[in-house]
Amino acid sequence: MSTITRTWRNLRRIGLKEYAHQMMNMGDTKAGTYIATDRYGNKYYENLDEELPLRTRWVDYKQKEYDPAQIEPGWHAWMSYLGDKPPTEDAVLRTGQRSWELPEHRENLTASRAAFKTYST
Repeated sequence: MSTITRTWRNLRRIGLKEYAHQMMNMGDTKAGTYIATDRYGNKYYENLDEELPLRTRWVDYKQKEYDPAQIEPGWHAWMSYLGDKPPTEDAVLRTGQRSWELPEHRENLTASRAAFKTYST
């Protein structure tokens, strides 16, 4: 949770509409630099100046019902502070679509009605 002054400062910077969006989806307000969008439509941001340590990078998921498995491996490495450059700038993390990857993301179905259940005869 953030302080009142930080919340008011971010409200002034991002505006009322984005403030409501962030509170509904993240439960916190953040203002930062837009970095890039991945192939799933998730938007990545960074603010190195005013955020708390290890809370300087965040993702705005495209879907309301998000799953952290929807982050690509390169972006996951960047979000976890394994590299300083985002995958759009780092040649090692910018791998693109591999031949063995599925063309569309398959959601993690754990703890849902579609989860795998063993069948007992």
